[in-house]
Amino acid sequence: MLMRLAAERATGAFLRDQGILYLAEGRVVHAESPSAPSLDVLLTVGGALPAQGWQDALTRAGARHEVGRDLVGSGRVTAGELELCHLGALFDAAFFVLGPASGPTHFRYGVTHWFGQVRPVPADAVEREARRRRALLDSVWPCPDVDTAPVVPRPPAPGQTVTGRQRALLRLADGVRTPTAIAWALGRPTFHTLVEIRRMAAAGLVEAPRTRAPDPVTAFPGPASLDCADPDIALLRRLRDALEANL
Repeated sequence: MLMRLAAERATGAFLRDQGILYLAEGRVVHAESPSAPSLDVLLTVGGALPAQGWQDALTRAGARHEVGRDLVGSGRVTAGELELCHLGALFDAAFFVLGPASGPTHFRYGVTHWFGQVRPVPADAVEREARRRRALLDSVWPCPDVDTAPVVPRPPAPGQTVTGRQRALLRLADGVRTPTAIAWALGRPTFHTLVEIRRMAAAGLVEAPRTRAPDPVTAFPGPASLDCADPDIALLRRLRDALEANL
């Protein structure tokens, strides 16, 4: 449907359960998803723009759909900063909007976004990048459950290296926040956060989500089972850590 709309040079809102893509003459000009920090979060939490500066631009130019132009014209951000941040937010949100489990699709013709255009992106490039990102995540750690589960940190193995970016994520990993919540708190794109979380899962720095327990097996009459000692959990964990450290 997105490719058909691009061929039609359609303008409007492409809606799915995980967010919205805004098209102008068949190109994607903006994207939003509850799973991805919005542009104002990336700009303000990331430190490029004071929160009041964003609010001032929204008040002055929101009704004219020229918030982006106002931010640059007022000197709050440079054109390059805005373009880079806007493209980051667009591709980040589009990754979730175009996800395989994003539900039914609808399109509302004529709808435009209040932010205005920065740099339109061809729809096929947006779709191609979403596919590339899904493949990259699977190549890092093929366990999509880690993307939505609370992040539970584990202590690094002796001599294991933890990068500065990973330390920033681990400081917010409290067993309650999900990768999306951590991304919003840091003012970083969610996809970049997912990549680091999967890398840390592969390295044993965060707990992998528990899989669903198998259905219970029906018991049949038989000989009494032999008593077995409980496994040494601490020893098993040390062995697992040693194996993971040498992978």
